[in-house]
Amino acid sequence: MSEHTKSLPEIDFVRHTLTQPGIEVEIWNYGGIINDIRVADRDGVMESVVLGLETVQEYQNHSPYFGAIVGRVAGRIGQARMEVEGTVYPLAANDGEHHLHGGIHGFDQALFEVMEMTETRLHLRYVSPDGAEGYPGTVTLDAIYQLDGLALTLTMEATTDQTTPLNLTNHTYWNLSGNLRRDILDHRLQVPSDTYLPVGEDLLPTGEVRDVTGTPLDFRTGRSIRSGAESGHPETTAAGNGYDHPFVLSGQAIRLEDPASGRFLEVTTDQPVVVLYTGTQLETNYTIRGVASRPSLGLCLETQVHPNAVKEVSFPDVLVRPDETYHWETTYRFGTDGS
Repeated sequence: MSEHTKSLPEIDFVRHTLTQPGIEVEIWNYGGIINDIRVADRDGVMESVVLGLETVQEYQNHSPYFGAIVGRVAGRIGQARMEVEGTVYPLAANDGEHHLHGGIHGFDQALFEVMEMTETRLHLRYVSPDGAEGYPGTVTLDAIYQLDGLALTLTMEATTDQTTPLNLTNHTYWNLSGNLRRDILDHRLQVPSDTYLPVGEDLLPTGEVRDVTGTPLDFRTGRSIRSGAESGHPETTAAGNGYDHPFVLSGQAIRLEDPASGRFLEVTTDQPVVVLYTGTQLETNYTIRGVASRPSLGLCLETQVHPNAVKEVSFPDVLVRPDETYHWETTYRFGTDGS
């Protein structure tokens, strides 16, 4: 079912719901936002497992990228400037002196054209003009949401007419407890990662790659978010008693579990890094579907290439050239104990 709504002058947006037995996924063409996902707990009770708001106005006033497509470049670009093929480009500085998540008006605020809508598939397209937020080149982005059973796959492909950096992600905040009845500190997370990228006080990667062994960033066999958030370790205290760290993936699935509800989420991706952010900077001056926003109410699993890669020569190349097609794909599969 789709609903066409006018919530703000000159902004028409579409809410479209993908459905399969046991799952409902509401997506907006504003920001490509995954606004709601409802799945069952171990007792079969269908509840929301993401943080989402009710109107475009709420997103513009409060949202820290809830559910949105983030780009052109996810994460921070240091000093809000970059060099591409010998030309220096100043970018929008929207995080102190740095550029964050595509700038002041990134893809998270774009109105996407709806190309196709069915019960299990939504195809969105956005054309980002040359010079947007300081980036060179006109970029055409196609985002396809495909629901297959209890698995939602988001595929993004983009082309450009000038060399430009692209490093997209989806910025959904997960909370598997159901309708936000608990925070995520007692969620259990398993990440197949032997190394992480340490970040400085400004949350920019330092350029190093470190072993997770013996630190609260070792999620290889699974651990609770609380075990790290309350560890007193310098890495997690620097991130606000939580996590805001990129992990270099080594295969297999990322697995998030809520032991109390029995729900789990498995994330597979073609991207080399996942940024774990545990919502430590969530503000408290608004509500999310009737629940007061607060730190640790949700966590993000942002699959992408290494943050600040456009500035770090040791990180993978994120420049896309006119004869290339950018590709990003991540699947979110839901289940419960014993499934």
